[in-house]
Amino acid sequence: MSVKTRELYSSPNGDRWLLCCESDTQRVFIRHEPNAPSGGHASDIEIGIFLTRGPLNPEHQALLRLLATLVDGGAKTTEDRNAAF
Repeated sequence: MSVKTRELYSSPNGDRWLLCCESDTQRVFIRHEPNAPSGGHASDIEIGIFLTRGPLNPEHQALLRLLATLVDGGAKTTEDRNAAF
């Protein structure tokens, strides 16, 4: 199974957060890759859990900004599509 990734945020201490999508299942999740001194063991986090745990940190803000681009980029809502008929 392959996983497509897009980097959301890289912290000054070397931690990275990636938005991931499994090609087989289309499951979308966040992968946290901590820096080597922290152990360097990557962990996968469901998006809902990622957004609801802890304070709003830069990695959370990066995901929310990316989601906002979907709206700014002209993504149509159900109401928009129905109005066209």
